[in-house]
Amino acid sequence: MSNPMLPEKILHYIGGKHLPSVDGATFEVAEPVTNRVYAQVAAGGPEDVDRAVEAATAAFETGPWPAMTARARARVLNRIADAIEARGEQIAAMETFDTGLPVTQARGQAARAAENFRFFADMAVTLHEDAFSSPAQLGYVLRKPRGVAGLITPWNTPFMLESWKLAPALAAGCTVVLKPAEWTPLSASLLPEIMAEAGVPDGVFNIVHGIGEVAGAALVMHPGAPLISFTGETTTGQTIMRSAATSLKGLSMELGGKSPCVIFADADLDLAVDSALFGVFSLNGERCTAGSRILAERTVYDSLVSRLGERAERIKVGDPSDPATEIGALVHPEHYDRVLSYVRLGVREGARLVTGGSRPAGLGAGNYLAATVFADVTPSMRIFQEEIFGPVVCVTPFDDEAEAVALANDTRYGLAAYLWTCDLRRAHRVAAAVEAGMTWVNSHNVRDLRTPFGGVKASGLGREGGQHSIDFYTESRIVHVALGDTHVPRFGA
Repeated sequence: MSNPMLPEKILHYIGGKHLPSVDGATFEVAEPVTNRVYAQVAAGGPEDVDRAVEAATAAFETGPWPAMTARARARVLNRIADAIEARGEQIAAMETFDTGLPVTQARGQAARAAENFRFFADMAVTLHEDAFSSPAQLGYVLRKPRGVAGLITPWNTPFMLESWKLAPALAAGCTVVLKPAEWTPLSASLLPEIMAEAGVPDGVFNIVHGIGEVAGAALVMHPGAPLISFTGETTTGQTIMRSAATSLKGLSMELGGKSPCVIFADADLDLAVDSALFGVFSLNGERCTAGSRILAERTVYDSLVSRLGERAERIKVGDPSDPATEIGALVHPEHYDRVLSYVRLGVREGARLVTGGSRPAGLGAGNYLAATVFADVTPSMRIFQEEIFGPVVCVTPFDDEAEAVALANDTRYGLAAYLWTCDLRRAHRVAAAVEAGMTWVNSHNVRDLRTPFGGVKASGLGREGGQHSIDFYTESRIVHVALGDTHVPRFGA
């Protein structure tokens, strides 16, 4: 695989400077095609987080960024987008090398990152404040940035998800401390150069690398960071919530998912199969919104299982830098072993392994797994209930609409849902009954950046996207002004 201009060391970026850890600690990072170490990364601890939060606090309290007009900040965000687009191929190559994502999909993620900055640049200049008038008073709302935002991002699509948090935080006037995922720090190492080129003042943007339980925990606990936006696994999110409670931090938590893809017999089955396969096998299956439980009406169940299995067998698994590859290497040996353990578990539980479940022929090294389809999966099975986060899908039959809804909701998660039916009334009924923060009808996962993104139940807390993101990074303050004569009750007259 080609070498995307790899650094020997990846350092923190604090107050406009590349810095090692205070104690000099580092950790190794490997790429998933060969699992060879390619760099040493600064391992941040509480002292490094202190330095980053101090730099971000100084930039917020005395620097120009929060006081700039929305238009001025928007110009900087658009320059960030320009810089990302200019490096699009480099970013895609880094993501592919570091995460194992197929390069064609990594290119799409790089383009999404630039679009995130352009979108929130536009939002910054179109925001308006509320005003409330009565004969006695005028009330108007002031929107203020909330301070230093701690951003903790996952390893599955790191650069795009970093931009998804950075763009609204910066647009709102906050300063930030980013803690990238320790397994995939490579593309984030481009952000300091991009931010400096775009004219982001020193201290506004900071990075602390490190292990989540150390650097991430220190950021969550730091009293100088009143906001934490986290995307990742549900149990980690629960730990963050407990830690953040002591200082009453604002939290935005996008957590795990086990999303249903419900296919009724009257659906356009060709499109439904295309969507179901894309929904679970794109991004190597390592996506929170994956439709990893396919629920099929019994009259078309056998046909769908057969079609899914045949198509899955033809999915090309291989070198992620090959444009023909559809599934690359899973991110890390630890995660690879975890996904394989679920495959073995599914067989033990009695599910029917239709296809996949093992390393494809000819791929002797790396974290490769063939597209895997289980059929006859029941709700009591762990592979039905638990997030696998890999190229594994479970197929379950249902007899009627009520059973479809019950099966869709029979999980602790509630992030996304996908419904396929040509009956519009049914589509509305089921969409209202399914417990999911986001539902797509007769569509795969198409994002409109204006809409709320987030889940219910164990899939998250709060919403991001559009106005919801800006609301998280700002606070609203109401000012009441008396109009005309003010009559105040006289106590003690």
